[in-house]
Amino acid sequence: MAEKEFTKFVEITKRLRKECPWDREQTHASIRHSLIEETYEVVEAIDNNDIEELKKELGDLLLHVVFHSNIAEEKDEFTLKEVIEQISAKLVYRHPHVFGETKVDGVDHIIKNWEKLKLSEGRESVLEGVPKELPALLRAHRLTDKASRVGFDWEKKEDAWKKVEEEMHELHHAIEQGDQEKVEGEFGDLLFALVNYSRFIRVNPENALRQTVEKFVTRFQYIEKRLKEMGKDIHSSSLEEMDKLWEEAKKK
Repeated sequence: MAEKEFTKFVEITKRLRKECPWDREQTHASIRHSLIEETYEVVEAIDNNDIEELKKELGDLLLHVVFHSNIAEEKDEFTLKEVIEQISAKLVYRHPHVFGETKVDGVDHIIKNWEKLKLSEGRESVLEGVPKELPALLRAHRLTDKASRVGFDWEKKEDAWKKVEEEMHELHHAIEQGDQEKVEGEFGDLLFALVNYSRFIRVNPENALRQTVEKFVTRFQYIEKRLKEMGKDIHSSSLEEMDKLWEEAKKK
């Protein structure tokens, strides 16, 4: 059933490409931003644990995979069939413990094998494959994780935390000196050290910050709502009033 529906779906996208003026004009570059947007909408559905929305957003994401393949096929660059064949071959090759005779003794062993296999595919650095377009926190997390897989890491989480404290001290020193360029550099170093430490306590920094941001939005909007109910303008409200409502929001 899935194969039949997928074939029908591909036929629909190809017809749109031929008969719809808007679809016909699109290129890889022109719909690049939409691909990013759809990906984040998938992530949002996952964060909200909204299964119905996830089902819909995955469909939108699938449309982009097929649509980009259609554009490429028209230019004799590659086909959807080749996209599927390539990812299938990659999955088999990178899972020799499933499709081959390789024996593993746990997830860590699987990850190390995975990195070795990727290097054997022609990559020159273990850090390759982490897009520059990723949010900075997520990219930092992925890069430090990749480095740790080849042994470039602190041995204990206490050592990683000492680095956080060291960077914090250097940031304070830069602030006291009044060198703004150095302050920015040291602030970045502190964030990077915190990201590095996050791996030792099994926290994804991107997810953690995203949750905190949403918490801030919820609580601040509660303040706005309560002030409005009280007939007050937030612009003329005191910090003391807002702090009181903030604590009220936290309790709720």
